[in-house]
Amino acid sequence: MSEEMMEGGGTIKKFCYINRKAPYGTVYALESLEVVLIGAAFEQDVSLVFVDDGVFQITKGQDTAGIEQKNFSPTYRALEMYDVEKLYVEREALEARGLSEEDLIVDVQVMSAAEIRDLLEEQDVVLSF
Repeated sequence: MSEEMMEGGGTIKKFCYINRKAPYGTVYALESLEVVLIGAAFEQDVSLVFVDDGVFQITKGQDTAGIEQKNFSPTYRALEMYDVEKLYVEREALEARGLSEEDLIVDVQVMSAAEIRDLLEEQDVVLSF
């Protein structure tokens, strides 16, 4: 039996979710988070990549009172409980927005755009939000 076989006989697939949008103003960020949790519940190999304005989804100190929306950013800290531990952030996106790894609410691996492209090539499924 190969390493990639699950107990139930199915094959584990590598799913990568790319978050590109700001956390509020559209449904993309919240929908992505829900899909990630579903994938993890089905014991798939899940990676989550934050690029462009998607880096704002995991920044500390989000205050949504002025826009009357629930701040769902603390949910990203729960990903570890679902064995979603492969979180990546594009270095160039952080730098372009004046952010650093210390500004983020979860532990991530900061990668260059080229390294992220390589990571994406290793995936079975890539979904962009």
